[in-house]
Parts: sequence; structure tokens; C-alpha cells
Amino acid sequence: MNKQNLHKTIDSDFLKSNFGQVVKLNSEDIEGNKRFLNRELSWLAFNSRVLEEAGNLEVPLLERLRFLSISSTNLDEFYSVRVAGLRELKKNKINTPAADGLTPGEQLLEIDKSARVLLKEQQKHWIDLIHDLKLANIEILKPHELNSEERLFLDKEFINNIFPVLSPLAIDPAHPFPFIPNGGFALALQLKRKKDDKELLALLPIPKQLPRFVRLGEVKEIYRMLPLEDVLIEYISDLFPEHILENFCAFRLLRDSDLEIEEEAEDLVREFETALKRRRRGEVISLAISAGANINLANMIRKNCKVTKSEIFEINGFIALADLSELVELEIENLMWPKFSPRIPERVTDYDGDIFRAIQQKDMLLHHPYETFDMVVRFLQQAAGDPNVLAIKQTLYRTSKNSPIVDALCEAAEAGKSVTAFIELKARFDEAANIRQARRLERAGAHVVYGFISLKTHAKLSTVVRREKNKDLVTYTHFGTGNYHPITAKYYTDLSFFTCDPAHGRDATSVFNFVSGYARPQKLKKMSISPINLKTFLLNSIENEIKIANNGQSAEIWGKMNALIDPDVIDALYKASNAGVKIKLIVRGICGLRPGIEGLSENIQVKSIVGRFLEHSRIICFGNGKPIETLKGRVFISSADWMDRNLNRRVEGLIEIDNETIRSQIVSQIMAANLADQKQSWVLQSDGNYLRHNDIDNQFDCHRFFMENPSLSGRGSAGASDVPELSHSNIKKKYFIN
Repeated sequence: MNKQNLHKTIDSDFLKSNFGQVVKLNSEDIEGNKRFLNRELSWLAFNSRVLEEAGNLEVPLLERLRFLSISSTNLDEFYSVRVAGLRELKKNKINTPAADGLTPGEQLLEIDKSARVLLKEQQKHWIDLIHDLKLANIEILKPHELNSEERLFLDKEFINNIFPVLSPLAIDPAHPFPFIPNGGFALALQLKRKKDDKELLALLPIPKQLPRFVRLGEVKEIYRMLPLEDVLIEYISDLFPEHILENFCAFRLLRDSDLEIEEEAEDLVREFETALKRRRRGEVISLAISAGANINLANMIRKNCKVTKSEIFEINGFIALADLSELVELEIENLMWPKFSPRIPERVTDYDGDIFRAIQQKDMLLHHPYETFDMVVRFLQQAAGDPNVLAIKQTLYRTSKNSPIVDALCEAAEAGKSVTAFIELKARFDEAANIRQARRLERAGAHVVYGFISLKTHAKLSTVVRREKNKDLVTYTHFGTGNYHPITAKYYTDLSFFTCDPAHGRDATSVFNFVSGYARPQKLKKMSISPINLKTFLLNSIENEIKIANNGQSAEIWGKMNALIDPDVIDALYKASNAGVKIKLIVRGICGLRPGIEGLSENIQVKSIVGRFLEHSRIICFGNGKPIETLKGRVFISSADWMDRNLNRRVEGLIEIDNETIRSQIVSQIMAANLADQKQSWVLQSDGNYLRHNDIDNQFDCHRFFMENPSLSGRGSAGASDVPELSHSNIKKKYFIN
């Protein structure tokens, strides 16, 4: 954090706060690379905000632990993909700079500095959490702290449930250093043979199949736990009975996890299966090792893993903090967020659960997780069992292991309906799961389409073609901003739009035809898609606001997304700001735009929300000559972030919302509440730092607001009289948290 900013008053309520003080830069910086923030460093800043929640005492204890685990998982993936990519560029002497002017080598140096600070902060949070866990009867013990009963319990546990799974490995000319897969965790051992003091070097890989923590006994509401690596050291004599342990250390490595696919591959599935095997054997990107490790052991590991000193991270504490998710899974009720039951749209209840009749009455927008994702599942389940349904088309980017959506599609195919599933094999780290789902669907009789080799199909679309009583065919369409994943839908905030509007149905069908048959859509009515026209449409819409501002009319843009990094879009927003367009953005993660710079971005505010739910919906609102709150402008939802990959190298969708009720729901509720949030908001400064709202009184919490209040859409007979509109400032006071 920049010390000069510590005294600043930070108000993250963008509904009422002004655009604040501006920073001056020289003209060269405004026109040059310094007008952008670095993508990778911005991501690390986001992960730091995630980590901050591990120390937030207003967050329940196990949820704090979850944030710590997530920050570790995030960093692992960042190194396996982003750092791996930069390393490859540097290795091949490709010095093309990023938008901010940093070469791959320069970025790697800056990443290394920030990552090492982040790793130290993670361990500090873990030490604090150990103390707080103990107060909550969850003790992380050392072996010497065990009592006699626990010793006896551990003896049995080791012999019965741990020993059979272990494979101790000697390291000598007859037993070369083994291959350690991506994410592999192991103990390196220096032993001495009792009879002749002969030295033995060995490895003890720690199987992923074993839990990281061993619970000692099963006393109700008391959890005494021992880390697995400590257990293994205690019983090392059982594994090497003729030896004495002299030195040991733990280490874990990450490998390059980017997949390279042959563009001319004849069988895409087999190509991906081969590539997934290669991923396990990619080059080592980073090595985490116990701080103060014996030099002989450290050298053995470094030499055989082929890593340089700059790729080694000495960890003074717990290696692989991602494994703390095991403790979160204890699910001790008073140490977690209070249980929350998503609402069921009253209109669906009015029609006895018949979702098609509910959609026939009126378009409907569901806001997950506040409104149940089960409606999306029901949409497909009902279609599968409806004899009047002829065809179903469905994109699947990520879904759950035992997906009820895949179940419904299989049921429909087995019932003789025409089912086409568009499965994206390039969904990172879900490739193998998607191959399994594809084969299951094919066995059921569904037609499986894998899309493009060079483009990921990331759009969230589903259509159901149904013959109605008048014999006409009606297309029911679902557009989403998030994945068809029932598990993540419980804590990702996303939007689900249901309609039977013919124009929307034709647009969705055209997108499906594009993916399956390369039939480039010619006349989309209510939808723009990447890589064909979404970016152009976005830039033209921003340019339209500029023209409106130049004519002296009200010009505003509200946006919500996960990432904003595309240079063309950022420059368009800068141009709009200079024209007087008022721009308010909620960007959860990466942001390459620098707000609050005179002559560049003085009319732009950016905030990030990190809290109980993961903000994931993408929304864009244009005033179109009127204040946005008047609902006279244009409102869109999308599957696409504002990144080069989403706008140019993926199949994405952006649809316009025409329905007045839904427009009001998006603008006056969803966007207004996010913009007004103070409880979990961080405001981006012009230097790239994020500062938290620092008025401790009267903090508005958008997540609480959504949990406590119904949405406008889908109310049915319940009506909308009890639905607040946050853009009306007189209503907002009720939802402050002291």
C-alpha cells in the first residue's frame, strides 16, 4: 500500500461519491505505455485482496481459512499458466512488451518480488489462524503434544490407513530420482544405516489420496489434528527400519500446465488426452521447499528437478496452503457463514413448477445464488421429460462431476429427442472431466460438438424447441453469464435470462450453427458475439456515448466484469472520459485501466468487490442521452470479460435486455447495489493500489441486500411492492450495517 494514501478518505459508494482528486502525468506518460497497468501485477493485487479476507475478523473463522486456501490455489494456477507462459517467451527470446511496456523478463522479475511478499503474508495469516482455530477447539498439533491415547490411536491409523498407500523410494545409482508430477508433494530424507553409518538419500512422496490432516480420535466438537507430513516423520523407522533419520525437508513443485494442441489434429479428443498426459510432465515452474533445508537435500532436489535458485521459494511454515480446504470441510456451523436458502421465483410456483408456462407469461431474470440455480436445472429436466419437446441444444464449458444437467441431456437423448451438446475441451483444468462428460453423452445418443480448435466456446446458451398446442414450434432460450455448474452457482454471482422471444431464439440457434458448422451469423437481432462483432459493438456503443456527451447531453456508462485489460477498450474509455462521459466500473479481478488521471481518466471510477460470494456476472449499461437511473438507456448482459482472449479468441455472447422489469432489476437493484457497496469494496487508485472503504460506520453490504430482498423479475402473484430500488437514495438507509 502506498503510504501517501493512508490518510485518504476512501468512499466506495459510487452512487453518491464524486470522482475525487486527479493525478497529473506528463503528456508522454498519458500517451505512452504508462497509461496501462500491468496485467500480471494487477492479478497479484487481486489475490492480495482475497488474502486480506483471511485476516478479516468480521468473516467467520473457517471462511477466513477458505480465503487463505483460495489465495494459495490461485497462486498455484497463476504460476502454472501465466508465469509458465512468460518463461517460455523469455526462453525463446521473444521480448515483445505487454501493454504497459514491460518485457516478459521484466514482468517475471516484478512477479517474483510480489509473489514472495504474498507467500510470506500467507504464512503470517496461517499462524494467526492456528491461534484462532485453537480457541475454537480445532488444534493443529505437533507430535510431542499428543497424549498417550492419541499415540495409540495414531499407531493404528498409520498401520491401517496410511502405511499401505506409501511408497518410500531410495535414491542411488540403482534407484534414480523419480518423476514428481505437477503439484507433487514429497519429503526428502537423509538417513544413516545403523550397522555401518552408511548414508542413504530417499524420497517419500505424499499421495494425494491421503488427507493432509489426521484427526486424532473422534471426540464430539473437539478436533485435534496432526499434519500428515509430521505423522510420516514420526513413523519413518517403520518405513526405513534399519536406518536413523538425520535430516529431512518437505518440497512441492509446480509444472507448466499450458496445453499445446496441434491445430491439424484429426481427432481432437485424442489430441487432448495426449496433451493432458504431457501437462503432468511439463517443465518445473516453481519449487517450494522447507526453509533452512539441509544443503545436501536441497541440492539433490534442485539438481533433479532442474530448477534455478530464482525458481525456489523457501517456505517458513506450511507448504501447500491450498490443502487447508480440508479443514473448511469440517463445516462447523458456528464457524461458517449462516446458511442461506436461495429463493424460488414466485412465478414458477404460481404455475406449479412449470417453467415453460412461467417463461411464456414473461421474460425472467434470475440472480444467482440469491435465486436458485435449480431453475436452470429444472428447465432442462422438464424439457427432457416433456413429450412436446423436440430438440435441446446446450453449451458446456464447465460443469459439476455428477452434473444433473448432463443427466437431463442424457435422459432427453435416450427418450429420442434431438440433443446437441457443445462441449469445450479447452476449459483449463476441466479438460479431462469434459472428455468424460462428452463420452457419456455420446453413449446416450446425443450429438457432441467440440467447436473450434483455435477458439474456446465460452458462451452460456441453452435452447429448447417445443411444439405448442397450436402446433407451432417455440424456442425457449436460456442466456447465462456463468457456467452450467450447480456447485459453483451456490457462491458465484451470475445472471440467468429466460425467454421465448423468437428473435432471441433465432440468435441463439445461429450461434450454435456457427460453432457446429462454421456458419457465420449474418443477421443477429438482439445479440453480439465474439469473435465476430462483440468488440466492434462495444467500441461503437462507447463512441455513441462520446457523441452524446459532445452534444451536451447526459452520458454515462456503468459496467461490471471480472477483468478489464483489452487496450482498445481501455483507450475507448479514456476517450469517453475526456469527452465528459461519467464511467463507473466494478472490476473484480484484473484491471489495466488507470482511473483518476487528469486528461485521461478523471471521469472514471473503478472498484473491486471481494466478499462472501464471488462476483462473476458481466453487465454493461449505457445512458444513451439520459441518466442511467431513468432506465431510458441500453442494458446488456454477457459471458465475456473485456480481455483480448474474450473479445477475439473465444465464442462469447452479449445480449440486450428489452424487458422493462428486467432492465429495472439490473439497473436499480443489481448494478446500483454493487456500486453502492462499501462493506467489501476496494477502490482502485491511479497508481494501481487498491484501498478499502475506510469509514467504519454505516457500511452498506450488497451481498446482504440481495440475500434479504426479492428481485423484481419472476415475482408473479407476489407483486413488486416489496422490492426496493437502490438507486432511490431514500430507500437505501434500511440496509446499512453498523
